[in-house]
Amino acid sequence: MTNVFMDSAIQACWEARHTCQKTLVDHCLAMGGAHVEKEHVKLILDCIQACQTSADFMSRGSVMHPQICAACAAVCEACAASCAAIGTAEMKVCAEACRK
Repeated sequence: MTNVFMDSAIQACWEARHTCQKTLVDHCLAMGGAHVEKEHVKLILDCIQACQTSADFMSRGSVMHPQICAACAAVCEACAASCAAIGTAEMKVCAEACRK
C-alpha cells in the first residue's frame, strides 16, 4: 500500500470515528426514539472503536492491518445502513462518513 493511500485510509477512519461519536452524542441522544435503540447505538459504538483500531494498526504499520481493516469495513457498512435507515440529515452524513 502506498503512503498516500494509507494516509487517506487513516484519515477516513478518523473522520468516520469523529462523525459517529459526534452524531451519537449531539444528535442521537437528543432525538431519542429510533436514534437510541439498543442495536443502533451498539453499531455506532462498534464503528467508533473499529475505526480507531484500524487507524492505529495502519499508523504503526502493523502487518495485521488488512484483517483489522476488513472487519472495520464490515462494521462501518452495518453502521451506515443503520444510520441511513433512520433517515435524518445528520444520520445521512454519518452514513456517508462510514461508507468512506
